[in-house]
Amino acid sequence: MATVIVAQKASNFPYGVTALIAALNNPAVAKVEYKNVATVGENNAVVSLTANGTTLTTVSSIIRYVLRSHKNTLYGSDPASASLIDDFIDKSQDIVNTSDFKSLDIIFQQLNHHLTLRSFFVGYKITAADIALWGALKANAIFSRQLKTGKDLGVYIGRWFNHISAQAFVDAALAELAKANDSTKVAKTDQGSFDINLIGAEMGKVVTRFPPEPSGYLHIGHAKAALLNKYFADQYKGRLIVRFDDTNPSKEKVEYEHSIKEDLLLIGIDSSVVTYTSDYFDTIYNYAIQLIKEGKAYADTTGQEQMRAERMDGIASQCRDLSVEENLRRFEEMKNATEFGQTCCLRAKISVDNPNKALRDPVIYRCNLIPHGRTGDKWKMYPLYDLACPIVDSLEGVTHALRTDEYHDRNPQYQWFLDNLGLRQVHIWEYSRLNFIYTLLSKRKLTWFVDQGRVSGWDDPRFPTIRGIHRRGLTMEALKTYILMQGASTNYITLEWDKLWAVNRKQIDPIAPRHTAVEALNKVKVTVSGADVYDLKEVPRHKKNETLGNKQTAYGPTIWMDQADCKELEINEEVTFMDWGNAFIRSVEKNSEGIVTGVQAELHLEGDFKKTKKKLTWLADGPELVKVDLMDYDYLITKKKIEEDDDLKDLLTPVTEFKTEGIADGNVADLNKGDIIQFERKGYYIVDAVATSDKPARLILIPDGKVASMASKAAPVSQTEVKDAKDAKKQKKEKGAAPAAAPAVSGKKAKAAAHAAASKPAPSWTGPGPKPEEIVELEAKIDAQGLKVRQLKTDKADADQVKEAVDELLNLKKQLPIRIEALLALAVAASAAAENFSL
Repeated sequence: MATVIVAQKASNFPYGVTALIAALNNPAVAKVEYKNVATVGENNAVVSLTANGTTLTTVSSIIRYVLRSHKNTLYGSDPASASLIDDFIDKSQDIVNTSDFKSLDIIFQQLNHHLTLRSFFVGYKITAADIALWGALKANAIFSRQLKTGKDLGVYIGRWFNHISAQAFVDAALAELAKANDSTKVAKTDQGSFDINLIGAEMGKVVTRFPPEPSGYLHIGHAKAALLNKYFADQYKGRLIVRFDDTNPSKEKVEYEHSIKEDLLLIGIDSSVVTYTSDYFDTIYNYAIQLIKEGKAYADTTGQEQMRAERMDGIASQCRDLSVEENLRRFEEMKNATEFGQTCCLRAKISVDNPNKALRDPVIYRCNLIPHGRTGDKWKMYPLYDLACPIVDSLEGVTHALRTDEYHDRNPQYQWFLDNLGLRQVHIWEYSRLNFIYTLLSKRKLTWFVDQGRVSGWDDPRFPTIRGIHRRGLTMEALKTYILMQGASTNYITLEWDKLWAVNRKQIDPIAPRHTAVEALNKVKVTVSGADVYDLKEVPRHKKNETLGNKQTAYGPTIWMDQADCKELEINEEVTFMDWGNAFIRSVEKNSEGIVTGVQAELHLEGDFKKTKKKLTWLADGPELVKVDLMDYDYLITKKKIEEDDDLKDLLTPVTEFKTEGIADGNVADLNKGDIIQFERKGYYIVDAVATSDKPARLILIPDGKVASMASKAAPVSQTEVKDAKDAKKQKKEKGAAPAAAPAVSGKKAKAAAHAAASKPAPSWTGPGPKPEEIVELEAKIDAQGLKVRQLKTDKADADQVKEAVDELLNLKKQLPIRIEALLALAVAASAAAENFSL
């Protein structure tokens, strides 16, 4: 028996080999073993077989070996037919080894011609020739595309391919491949697992905590922290403590506390009973005294900048070796907020030069004269989070402190306080912080946007706050589902928004009533002959969900349609008016600027809607129509991930709010704020404000997770421009001048958002004369690679394999404008030379 090793991530998968072995169905001769790799053996082989000390690594040689090792009819019944089969096996490898469009087209036409009067390539039944050729074509992205579209492909080869694909042995081979892929699948990079083996967890005894600071609104990162803590508390039938870490009266407001409670309730966390760090101020103070008396803390008068420098350089403070008595005296002055006391801070005496800078004598108490929201002016100094957190965690019975990995360096500090204060131990578990592209989660930076008036408030639809994304149409059930999909992973990744909104789409689509809207700008009046007089009829609000009830839809001889739809109409074309029936377009009137000003249509309700290409939305002209403002938004910044040396002001998206005025069906007047609907062919919307007598209804477009809705609408800034801007700013700073702004990023509302870079069309030849052969070949390669990328995505191939293919496509597209520019320059030079010569 021979074992055939197959690389299941291979770009040119050896379908012919696996299908042949499935057809023979004899494990005594050969069996397939899948490897989760792109190549096996040497020379980037995708398949390998070793027998009698010899290793075969080509598809054709392995097919022949398997055929000759087993008595069968797949290799023909005589030497002549066997020779013909060999020829076609070789031809199959020509397909595998060719990516040129022209060459492949010749091969496809030859194969199609051969099958003109034949059902199979050799003889009257399936042979290895059919299997080898089928396998090569199955792996070819160009063939797959042509087969799918029906373009440029002969009818005979298409019929034959589908017949082979329907064979039981092909189904068996593909099923084994799918099984192998499933067995090697791992969680996607933006999905995690809860299988983390929570140390020391006992059923019924686990206590977790969520300790927000009441100094801002909760964002999506806080939601992850809260939901993870609730998840583990519920899993172990324990409890979750919601605790306000109110140790900084300078930043805290009752407004924030109320908003946090409301947001927690939104995501399903009961915050009716909470605790406060301020409840433990007396206890924390006593523990600080204990540290001082044991020589483990000291009061320092070093200035902030000098202290920062000394900590960075591993230099001991001049106050580090003060006596216990002096430190107690100074701490008392801090407590009383004397003039001298206000110059002091209390530092834990841990280390001067530990490689982990978080352990270099951290500050644990500071003076603050602002009255506290709960304790008033009792205290003039307050413990910092690093001291308060481990103490209160231990005292409140917390068994497991879940902390984001940004606290990694401070975890030893947490442990030091537990150990040196003799407190009950708490287990720490790290998980990755939630980071999204084009998104700021820094409370300080979000506050800047609010203070500068760049957003309407903390619930602005452009904000990543819980109430911001909720206002934009994200259901809290979708948010919880998505957060739990991430698991408790420690992998640091920057997530795309697409999957979150895709989860949301799946949840709202079955329950979102269907409505119709038409853009007001240049809307087109369409006269429909054969239509009855204006009338209202009752139709389902959602064709697939009868529980949503019915709505009133108006029909009449005059309807309104979008300008964009009317521009695409052709005379005498049959179209479908959605929820009405078919109609013929009899005339289309346009003004001198090409704007459609009127359309004449004739109803043809007997027509088959399945045969029309255009399914169009419309609104009957009548008194029930409602004015609407349709809102859409862009990301607040133009860069996916902000670096440390980036200036936020250089990355601001110029325009982030877009309004489209329109009209909608009369049922929209009955909607309430927060209702989610779908305007057919436009997208999902959430009602932000209901219509009044003098104001239109305001609805916000809900992203659906698809590429077009998730792409940044702002024009990208090239890396060269970014680098030039940074260099210019650096030079100006060195000269003492004000920093130069980065180049302005032009932004505008496109009819549809830009596609991802790999989907952008490549530039084309605009020079004189025919297109150069070099450009033709490069464009062919781009087309072939594009087909390959789409095929991989359709087949749900491994993410690394897709990324590799996309990178190659982008590289080819990058080469094209360079070559076009170079050849254009040559063409211009040649033209100039010819002109001079003629003169």
